[in-house]
Amino acid sequence: MPIAVIGSRTINYVRRGSGAPLLLIQGMAGHHQLWGEPLLSGLEQDFDVVAYDHRGIGESTDDSGPFTIGDLAEDAALLMDDLGWPNAHVLGISMGGMVAQELVLRHPDRVRGLVLGCTYAGGRGSSLDATGPLQMLEAGRGGDIEKAIRTGYLVNLSPAYTAVEENYEPFKQVSLAVRVPMPTILRQAQAAFGHDTSTRLPTVRSSTLVVHGTEDQMLNYSNGVQISQLVPGARLHTMQGVGHLFWWERSDETIDAVREHLLGADGLT
Repeated sequence: MPIAVIGSRTINYVRRGSGAPLLLIQGMAGHHQLWGEPLLSGLEQDFDVVAYDHRGIGESTDDSGPFTIGDLAEDAALLMDDLGWPNAHVLGISMGGMVAQELVLRHPDRVRGLVLGCTYAGGRGSSLDATGPLQMLEAGRGGDIEKAIRTGYLVNLSPAYTAVEENYEPFKQVSLAVRVPMPTILRQAQAAFGHDTSTRLPTVRSSTLVVHGTEDQMLNYSNGVQISQLVPGARLHTMQGVGHLFWWERSDETIDAVREHLLGADGLT
């Protein structure tokens, strides 16, 4: 896999397809393989897709000490520098959606089209009432890997999806494919809890699509509604009955929505 050098650290990533550049930013405890083959195969038909691992995840190296969502946004900008991308479309989900918000606010000229999935703005009107994150953290601290993965499966996907038992094994295999240390997850959680772009999102000028499932147990659906109201001209794509990992449950619908929005942002549809 390719490695980008950013200062004293490196970032591990995969690159697929051709077309307009598209940077995929994963969420807390996520890694590049959690995008899943269906989504990557679909997006690579129209985009030069790069999916990377945050600092401390997989083969991406880390610094000691805490970091902020803003620090992770600067990682993304430095990765774009290494790729030779002056700008790109950006798709960020969950914590990665927070990173994408900071990226477009700090470097507005570098984000062509923006997709914010199952994410959170912080500030007044946002909600962290969902019980899923705490369940995941508690399961992860116990050292029982099977329990941690099963808990992650149940809180990240809708009851309708998890009721089909054969859906679990592929999720488990992908979850185990990349090293995700618990101390790094805890630092990510600390960064996410400090995130607040609510008063700055009205300055975003990139064409923005917000995607959120109504059965999200990690970040309540109301957060997607709030973001779509804060970003000028943003469009909300609601997935009824779908959990946090909406692209996992409905990859075809996700591909179609992302493709239509980003090609439209480039004036190609």
